[in-house]
Amino acid sequence: MTARDLWLIRHGETEWSALGQHTSWTELELTEEGVREVLAVKPLLRGRNFSLVLSSPRSRAVRTAELAGFEPTIDEDLKEWDYGALEGMTIEEIRKQYPGWSIWGGPWPGGEHPDDVAARADRVIERALAVAGPEPVLLFAHGHILRALGARWLRRPPTDGYLLKLGTATVSILGWEHGEPVVSNWNVPADTGQLG
Repeated sequence: MTARDLWLIRHGETEWSALGQHTSWTELELTEEGVREVLAVKPLLRGRNFSLVLSSPRSRAVRTAELAGFEPTIDEDLKEWDYGALEGMTIEEIRKQYPGWSIWGGPWPGGEHPDDVAARADRVIERALAVAGPEPVLLFAHGHILRALGARWLRRPPTDGYLLKLGTATVSILGWEHGEPVVSNWNVPADTGQLG
């Protein structure tokens, strides 16, 4: 396997993400603001070569990739964490039923356990590192799966993703230092104009 970087892009804003509603399998379009966010990210990606471009199958992620100028290969493992019965609910609504709840600690009624999310993230990482070519791999997906993937990159439990806040239409880079996986950039908004 090649020690290549992974570039992560969270999809642009949707109506539910703007309201803090948990969105897994529900198909939602990007808002006008979400489209503006993604178009602002496009210059950060322009002129860069990628060995592979993958996207969640959800339309908001695919649309983000397309607006950014890419035709991604769909990877089912990049789907958002399945929230089960909590789909569409805000954290405040969920905590009325489950005081102190977070996606990282559960419960997950009818949804995905962190071990299942970790297995998906591990497969994405394995696929990315196995592809031919020296260039980085570009991933378009969702907040919680990308946070879990970041934790797994660092060889941590997926629940350590709680440490990695991730806004819509931001760029993150998982890289290497002295042969060890590191976070090179995280949650970089387009208005910074650069990646360091």
